[in-house]
Amino acid sequence: MHAALGNLEVIYTIFSYTQLGTLPALASTCGAFEHPALNILWRDLPSPEPLIQCLPSHLFSTDQGRIILQKPPDSMIWDTLFKYTSRIHSITATESFRLTAIIEPLGSIMLSCPSAPASLFPNLRKLIWSADGTHGAAEFLRMTLVPSLSVLDIRCRFASSAFLSVLSSAGVLCPHLQDMALRIQHITDEPFRKISPFVTQFISQFHYLHSLLVCDLGHQGIEHVMQSRALRSLHLDLRRFWAPCERQSCAELPGFHDLTSLGLSTDTLKSASNFLSSLRVVESKEIKVEFNRVPSKSEYTMLSQFFTILKERCDTDRLEGFTLIGIYGKVRTELSVFKPLQACRNLARLSVERGCNISISDEELCQLVRDWPKLEVLKISCYDPVYSTTMPTLHGLIELLRLCPILTSLALVIDATKLNGIDIKSPDGGRRNKYLKHLDLGNSLVGTPLKVALIISGLFPNLEQVNFDCLDTMQIKKSTRERRASINSLLSSFRIVKERFTEA
Repeated sequence: MHAALGNLEVIYTIFSYTQLGTLPALASTCGAFEHPALNILWRDLPSPEPLIQCLPSHLFSTDQGRIILQKPPDSMIWDTLFKYTSRIHSITATESFRLTAIIEPLGSIMLSCPSAPASLFPNLRKLIWSADGTHGAAEFLRMTLVPSLSVLDIRCRFASSAFLSVLSSAGVLCPHLQDMALRIQHITDEPFRKISPFVTQFISQFHYLHSLLVCDLGHQGIEHVMQSRALRSLHLDLRRFWAPCERQSCAELPGFHDLTSLGLSTDTLKSASNFLSSLRVVESKEIKVEFNRVPSKSEYTMLSQFFTILKERCDTDRLEGFTLIGIYGKVRTELSVFKPLQACRNLARLSVERGCNISISDEELCQLVRDWPKLEVLKISCYDPVYSTTMPTLHGLIELLRLCPILTSLALVIDATKLNGIDIKSPDGGRRNKYLKHLDLGNSLVGTPLKVALIISGLFPNLEQVNFDCLDTMQIKKSTRERRASINSLLSSFRIVKERFTEA
């Protein structure tokens, strides 16, 4: 054997590029290959099924497509199973007919384990469960909640009482858990109220939890989350279960401190506003709000109130990024509703993705960003219908770059047909933005492609192309598509000329 194959690092590198079907053969080739091959083969399981497949077939029988455990494994079989399970670092379970067939016998085998659960999966770091929380699933979950677990992602349409009971012990069984997501869908308010105490119990026991995604836990549950000093990233799904009257009747909550990111998913902006109103303070570097429902005529007023409340509750010196996403429909609004954000002097990222149909003039755009010299990412109204709003022009874009000189990403619908007064040779008086790597002009109006391309190239010398992403691509005229394509073709040509000039 070549000396290089005696180096474990070399072997692991080679085996990591080997097809999974070849690894069992490599493991049986020689002792030097066995451990590295098995470690890679079993490290990340895309399904729990291999745990059944590695066991002798005489342990099972089938009945109408269901696998039934006939007798428990003996000591030799357990030794074989331990040999494989000790190598597992992650398990992913996805709802399927096959998973439904194997989960009950697998759960029965797990329960018959003669050793403690931690000895069966001593190196398990990550569990992703995207299937129903049945009784059989509860038995399997019980064996995978081990001290080494650091990531737990549960996505269920249904959760049995047994599954919830096991889950409630995660705080004790997984003391080092750092990232957790819990999504239980398609449940009404009443079952959710029964689930909340189970979830609240184990969340209050985590001392090292850094990231949490969970649905509304009610007043008591939210208070427990606020007491978690290690928590840095929090996403609350307040849709469907959240009752405005209940939240408003609650006493004011202390709020969140030292967060890196806070995300809220709500049905309406009003729900988000009422939730923020119930908090004394929100200290977070990033805030992201998603709302679902088609906006009503009163949503414009609600949007204005939302930003007013946001200014009152959040730590404006700490906030560096804000994202607003509307899933369905759009709120017709003016740029003035965003003025409360001007108090956030350290804002570096502002993204309004869908949900708002914003009218913006050059003067309004510049007035908005004037207090954000640190702005790096700006995304506003990039999918708006261009004929129903006032749009900034290239003049406004040039002034924007002067006010925000370190922009790296910009998404903005503009009117690129008004070019009078712009020096094509030096659009910004010789000042250039060398940081911008992404420019999305959405459904912008485009004038003469050559002039627009020369201006963009002059402003952004390192930009490779312009994106014209638009939801209604089928309604765009052929001539418009051709003009947009010409701009990118010209930018590519300019870049080639520059490279050749540099080489010369």
